[in-house]
Amino acid sequence: MLEQMLNQKVAGLVQLRLTLADKLKDTITHLNTLQSRVLDDELIRWKREQQLQGNGSQFNSNLDSIQEWCESLAEIIWLNRQQIKEAERLKQKVGLEPPGVADILPNLNNQITQLLSSLVTSTFIIEKQPPQVMKTNTRFTSTVRLLVGGKLNVHMTPPQVKVTIISEAQANALLKNDKMAKGEASGDILNNTGTMEYHQATRQLSVSFRNMQLKKIKRAEKKGTESVMDEKFSLLFQSQFSVGGGELVFQVWTLSLPVVVIVHGNQEPHAWATVTWDNAFAEPGRIPFAVPDKVAWLQVADALNMKFKAATGRLLTEENLRFLAEKAFRGGGQQQVGDYSTMMLSWSQFCKEPLPERNFTFWEWFYAVMKLTREHLRGPWIDGAIMGFIRKKQAEELLSTCANGVFLLRFSDSELGGVTIAWVGEQAEVFMLQPFTSKDFAIRSLADRISDLQHLVSLFPDVPKEQAFGKYYTPYTENQPTTSNGYVKPLLVTHVPGWGGPAGSLGGGSYPSTPQNMYQPQSPDPSVTRDTPSVASAVSDSVSSLTTVMEL
Repeated sequence: MLEQMLNQKVAGLVQLRLTLADKLKDTITHLNTLQSRVLDDELIRWKREQQLQGNGSQFNSNLDSIQEWCESLAEIIWLNRQQIKEAERLKQKVGLEPPGVADILPNLNNQITQLLSSLVTSTFIIEKQPPQVMKTNTRFTSTVRLLVGGKLNVHMTPPQVKVTIISEAQANALLKNDKMAKGEASGDILNNTGTMEYHQATRQLSVSFRNMQLKKIKRAEKKGTESVMDEKFSLLFQSQFSVGGGELVFQVWTLSLPVVVIVHGNQEPHAWATVTWDNAFAEPGRIPFAVPDKVAWLQVADALNMKFKAATGRLLTEENLRFLAEKAFRGGGQQQVGDYSTMMLSWSQFCKEPLPERNFTFWEWFYAVMKLTREHLRGPWIDGAIMGFIRKKQAEELLSTCANGVFLLRFSDSELGGVTIAWVGEQAEVFMLQPFTSKDFAIRSLADRISDLQHLVSLFPDVPKEQAFGKYYTPYTENQPTTSNGYVKPLLVTHVPGWGGPAGSLGGGSYPSTPQNMYQPQSPDPSVTRDTPSVASAVSDSVSSLTTVMEL
């Protein structure tokens, strides 16, 4: 009877252990699903939005929420791992080997440990990306964070993080083999090691590299039409730490977004083309750093719109985007509305092939316009005072029916980063002023130049120029004090020969004490109708002369 009772208890225990193993198995299945949702959906989405931020997209980071989910997962996984290990220990202690149980527990232990490993390695992330266009010998910053560091007590022995720069081919090899040759790198980075610190208030384990500097870069061999600005690198962040009193050791690494390395400022526009194309069209889970060679115009338009809005403060209109499509596809105005939407734009058309009869590409033209607007025209652009994206012929057609003195502003087709003023003269004739560039606006702003030119009366269609640009005029005081060194400061005023004297010479304007008719030929200078640079622009302020006014 005693033996029978013992056998019944043993059978009951075996059944309970089988039930426990089944429940643990179900728990791991649920954890797997949940972890996949957090890592493969939420964290991947966060990374994608972080990449689009590089193109100017608004980034509402929910990383703190993702950390909370990851910490909860880490806690549940760790507790279940302890349960499995305890069940294994009891099995060995009792010495019972019921059929079917002996193999389940080690297998479950492997599964739960793999889940933990995946969670830890996936949550070692770059919170603040390094600059994607990186100039050698220029300081830059970056921050990495371990989302589950606090929960797993990793900070008890703070891990070291090392940063190296690797090529596209090396990044490929790393993802395939999960390892790289020791010490292999594509350049030298100063101040490239740091210790992760735990911040009690935020419960974040992170390290900020504030003073890194790329000293040297090794380039790959170029093929065909490739340039150094097409070549992509990545910063590799590596660390190692243990959890559970050294029971588990994790080697973690993560790659930054693609980086283009330049040595000179004139390489910046093309480098940004590479980065913009990659950020916009990179697909999840791609081979580093593969991007499509052709993309639908609608996607390109979205990327350009996002970029322009971030730089200048205002989105492009449908008309603006149609103009850009026409320019990118070298359409010359023949295409009808909407024809471009399904067309595919190639990387070569985007930033390799020069525009017709020009020595610059579509991207170089767009980038120069965006830079000019950001640095010198932001206010009027946001107000809608700059039409900008309109062809010379269209501008002439619009103005041909307007009154004398009506003007509009358009970006030059022929000069990089140039904006020209088109206006109506006598007998409805339309004139174009030679384009102003950043160099001109560094001397005198657009609004002040428009104020100087008395023959400009109303912004198209009929907005008085004071209403459109008045708030951007530089305040003027008649009695200018002498500077600290005793000199009287001169004032530079824009004047178009043949179109009236400088402001004030007609009895009004912003600068009433400007001398009368210092330089006034009898007829308009024929070069004002051109929209091309001239030799004169190298020695004078565009085609307009600058009248120096001494305020005495």
